[in-house]
Amino acid sequence: MLSIRDLKVSINGKEILKEINLEVMAGEVHAIMGPNGTGKSTLASIIAGRDVFEVSGGQVLFDGKNLFDLSVEQRACEGIFLGFQYPVEIPGVSIVNFLRTAINEQRKYKGLDPIPAPEFLAKMNEAKKMLDVHSNMTSRSVNEGFSGGEKKKNEIFQMAMLQPRLAILDETDSGLDIDALRVVAKGVNELRSKDNAFIIITHYQRLLDYIIPDFVHILFDGRIVKSGSKELAFELEEKGYDWIRKST
Repeated sequence: MLSIRDLKVSINGKEILKEINLEVMAGEVHAIMGPNGTGKSTLASIIAGRDVFEVSGGQVLFDGKNLFDLSVEQRACEGIFLGFQYPVEIPGVSIVNFLRTAINEQRKYKGLDPIPAPEFLAKMNEAKKMLDVHSNMTSRSVNEGFSGGEKKKNEIFQMAMLQPRLAILDETDSGLDIDALRVVAKGVNELRSKDNAFIIITHYQRLLDYIIPDFVHILFDGRIVKSGSKELAFELEEKGYDWIRKST
């Protein structure tokens, strides 16, 4: 599904990612861990299409298509979803209208008619039930006045509605209490299937108590320096990032 080969990325002349190689297949969940400033969010942004970075080498393919040939909007319509570390507020735009517009843009890209109202409502009610989202939340403007936990819950609700083929969650667990963490995990676990994939970016092992990854990668100083199973996350939690510094 996703193939990253020898990716090099810099910003303002400073190299951030140094020959990143990563293969993500349909049905897999990959966790990427590492300390601040090592390139985790940069990698997520490059896949999603932020243009503030300079790609100085390598390629990123999604279903065989070169992502660097696609705009942010095209990548989203191809099925790439990015859950932000700090979701933004969009005053005056209700969550319902935001999601209906997003779904219809995806359908238009695929040559389909707009989603019928009964189908949209049924889809929304199903997602609400799965994530225990109340109707008064979806009638509000996107993230306006939301708590940190509500913003993250809304991100997962959006993911459930859009049903992406590749979902990237960039430090979604940051600042969450245990109840909000369980909501995020439930959404991922309910939605994961043989046809989609997830990249979970996190500092801590605690999220991986609820979302069991197929692979764990440690990103350090712009490189993936170790890869393994979930046990690698336990080892990192026990030994800390100094262990990585000393072993690289």
